[in-house]
Amino acid sequence: MTTQEQLSPLAPRPDHAALTKALEAFDDFVDAEVGDTTLQRARNLERETGLRQIYLKFEGGNPTGTQKDRVAFTMVRDALRRGYEVITVATCGNFGAAIGYAARTARMRSIAFVPETFSTRRASEMEATGTHVIRVPGTYEDAVMMSRERAAIHEWYDANPGSENGDLQLEAYAGIAYEIFDELRDAPAAVAVPVSNGTTLAGIHHGFVRLERRGKISRVPRMIGASTYRKNPIVRSFVNNLPECVDLDPADAKETGINEPLVNWHAFDGQLALDAIRSSGGWAGDATDKAMLAHARLLREREGLDVLPASTSALAVLLKGHAQSPLPPDRYVVVLTGRRG
Repeated sequence: MTTQEQLSPLAPRPDHAALTKALEAFDDFVDAEVGDTTLQRARNLERETGLRQIYLKFEGGNPTGTQKDRVAFTMVRDALRRGYEVITVATCGNFGAAIGYAARTARMRSIAFVPETFSTRRASEMEATGTHVIRVPGTYEDAVMMSRERAAIHEWYDANPGSENGDLQLEAYAGIAYEIFDELRDAPAAVAVPVSNGTTLAGIHHGFVRLERRGKISRVPRMIGASTYRKNPIVRSFVNNLPECVDLDPADAKETGINEPLVNWHAFDGQLALDAIRSSGGWAGDATDKAMLAHARLLREREGLDVLPASTSALAVLLKGHAQSPLPPDRYVVVLTGRRG
């Protein structure tokens, strides 16, 4: 039985009036629930580290607890507007949960391709939203290819990074830059972002570049990319001073329960992220599982935030840079993801 046949029958496509009403309802939900996340100053962390001023952009306030909701709701809206009935994505967990939640809100079908070796705790959450979860052999990158192939065959909406709909992802993440500007009224000195495919970092940088072009900010912040130790192409390419984002050996991209959201051998938006880091005068670095767990504990004890340990790679790399060469007093932003599942 094919995946298409396994799905329950689809409802008839809505007429123009019904579609307009559905889009309005969807937009109302997004305006109320997605984005506008907290930007809080971490004064206790500042006192402990000697770096001032640290701001935490906590994406845990989104419906499923991560910045992936920004992209998921943007892409589901696009799929709804264009008449798609099924949306598909490959995922390590967070993006699949976000797509499933957004698709259910729009009364759309969703299909998530998950590498069978990944131990994501969000699979049950995806299934609870009605997402059809398909476990596939191989790596995350193999799951992306399978999802994209099925999308082409069955005429599903392809929400994967690197797809023809990828530009929407950059626009969605640019919203993080706009929100930081709204709070600080200018750009910070640097923004530290955890990277896997690099889309979040590239999108935030895109947002700040647009703000500078409009004369809204006095500078584009230095972009800091952070990931798991020696298992991310963006960081490895930067550290090795390579002109392009070069793939890793797939055999070296081994995931753990901590680094799963970060580890990959091919970063689909890696070149965009690498270019953003370099053009902004930023840097990239990595963190071990032990370091990420330690920083997650630090944030919980000092700032009362329960964060996904993988996202603290951004904080770890920022503070490591400060320890090696003290950063001047200014404003520094760290993007963090909430813990779910």
